[in-house]
This record gives sequence, structure tokens and C-alpha cells, in this order.
Amino acid sequence: MENSALTLNSATIKNYLQANHFSVQWEKNMIAEILEAIESNNTEKLAWFKGFGKDIRHILMNVHAYRKGLEFGFTEIAFDKNDWFCRSEFLEKEDIKLGDSERYGEYSNIYLGRGINHIWTYALNYSYGMAGGGYGLSIYGKQFRCRQDALIYALDEIKKMMTARIGDKDTTNVKQPVIMATLRAISQVQVSMVQLTLF
Repeated sequence: MENSALTLNSATIKNYLQANHFSVQWEKNMIAEILEAIESNNTEKLAWFKGFGKDIRHILMNVHAYRKGLEFGFTEIAFDKNDWFCRSEFLEKEDIKLGDSERYGEYSNIYLGRGINHIWTYALNYSYGMAGGGYGLSIYGKQFRCRQDALIYALDEIKKMMTARIGDKDTTNVKQPVIMATLRAISQVQVSMVQLTLF
């Protein structure tokens, strides 16, 4: 990525610091890392950072995405048409449906995916009937050493979410039959996992 217009210097960083309030530790740490490279005149490290963006915001976000990807074994450095880091593609992806998958909005999903280095993660789409939410597989997700650990954690998370809505007074958005069907499906998956470990 070319960014000859960008010059990483203390003024650039200080202006960015004044314009932004940091709520995440990784951003503070990376700013400190860049400032240290500037102060020690580490041109090699500065050139590496510059390769990740046309401005300080792109650099911070893209380097963070690259480093998070490394935790799953993704090493490719590629950018999209807007100069943002390209999304890594997980391997051995699975979609586990919980509830009545024949009817829209009456089931939840657990997505599983594996990184190149065999680290697993999960994502959820959850439905209470009319209300719900979710998120996709991502390098920012929780990390697990195996598929089973990721699935156990995801099942526990969605089970807690559903259990918390049993008897919910919002009968418009939270449908008790959907909650109960999802909880039954979770129990079935958990039982089948136990049975598999017995063989």
C-alpha cells in the first residue's frame, strides 16, 4: 500500500491523541510503540507501520487486525479498495441451528470456525422470536484450543441468554415457545456430545 503523503511524526501522533479519546488498551500500546519508533529513529519499524495505511487511523486499525489474525495463524497482508485490512477466512466453518429452523426467526445459530493454527472461535445469531441479535466469526472472538471447547462455551452462552428470558413479560418480542424450543435443542446437542465422548 502506498502512502507517500503520510509522515509518521510526533506531531501527527499528538494531533491524533488530542482528537481521540482511547477506551481500549491495545490502541494506547500501539501509539506508544509508534512514538518509541519515532523517538529512536527506527526507520525500519516506521516503514513497516506506514505499510498498513494512509493515515494514523488506518495504520492503528489495520495493524491491530493483522496482529489479531496472527493469533489464529493468518499471516497474509492484504487490503480492500478502501485500504482496510482484508477479513481472514476461517476454515472448517460450521453452522449449528438450535430451534425450529423451518420457521424464520424461530431458531438461533452457533457458528464455529478454525484458524490456520487450529485455534477455534465461535459466533452467535440468537432469536427470542421477534427480538434477537448476533455477530459473525471474527479474529476478535474468544479463542479455544479445540472445536469441542468452542462449542461448549457457545452452548453455555446461548443457554444463559435463553434461560434469562423464560417468563419475560414482553410477549411481543420474546416468544416463550421459541425460547423453550431453543433450550431443548441445546440440551439435545449437549447430550449428543456426552454420548460421543463415551465411544
